[in-house]
Amino acid sequence: MAVDKITLDKTTVDKVTWDRVGRVTEPGRYMYTFGWLTITAGDLEIWKLYPQAAFTLLAQPGGPDASLGEEFHLGTFDVAPGAPPFTTH
Repeated sequence: MAVDKITLDKTTVDKVTWDRVGRVTEPGRYMYTFGWLTITAGDLEIWKLYPQAAFTLLAQPGGPDASLGEEFHLGTFDVAPGAPPFTTH
């Protein structure tokens, strides 16, 4: 399982898709390539409506015994990550 990296103004943003997390079907805490990823029922609903959606991967602080970056959750999402930007005239 890999993570797409998108660079925005010298900031790297990690994006993850449903395919990359194995198309999980239940909310829960899953082992991911570099730590634990928590997926909520709401995240799954978005993926059911928009299977190609890409979520921003966010690190969440762990407990005092956890090392930095072991726990992740999904943030904002893009429903058409490969599409050109939408413009109006």
